[in-house]
Amino acid sequence: MFEWLKALRSQPSGLQDIMQFFEQMLEDGRHAFDLAANALLGGTDPEVIKEDLWATDKRINRNERRIRRMLITHAAVHGRTEFPVCLALMSLVKDAERIGDYAKNLFDLVRLGVALPEAARKDLITLKDTISKLLAKARNIYESQDEEGAKDFLAECDRLEDYCDAQVDALLLSETGGGSVAAAALAYRYQKRIVSHAMNIITSVVMPLDRLDYYDEPRER
Repeated sequence: MFEWLKALRSQPSGLQDIMQFFEQMLEDGRHAFDLAANALLGGTDPEVIKEDLWATDKRINRNERRIRRMLITHAAVHGRTEFPVCLALMSLVKDAERIGDYAKNLFDLVRLGVALPEAARKDLITLKDTISKLLAKARNIYESQDEEGAKDFLAECDRLEDYCDAQVDALLLSETGGGSVAAAALAYRYQKRIVSHAMNIITSVVMPLDRLDYYDEPRER
């Protein structure tokens, strides 16, 4: 899969334009996440960023539809030789779109006016900063098709997913503490899902087509 996608950079093909739209989706996904997470955890006025968040999500959705149309056209023109990579990109585009959706889920917690337990809030701020940097790396890794960087990225995502799971378990078992434990648990869950979709995108750099999305399957904990 890595060599396949790398070759697109050197071909005068419509797929190169598709890749540029896809990378824009990754950039917009990170922007949507930053907006929502900062409103939830950093005290940003939700009214100030709401229109930007919704406009970014709409742009992500438009690009997803645009890419789907372009892939259908490309497959029809070039035939079966490029059909597998078109299917792979369809899957990756959905992961990129879901990052924006989970950012909106985080913003829903802001709109509800929930209060997070202070200890969880501080920890979620650290997690937010880590995930934001990861999402920036995802775009860079995809743009450069950096195979070694992808492997490091996936290892970091594994660690973060396990950490989010452990925090959810601890919160669900907790019987004390101020603020909304349920809201904190949801915040961890949504941020974990954003990491999962970023992982699915980067698996295409190091995994063959038939193993795409395998990181998104439930794992023993």
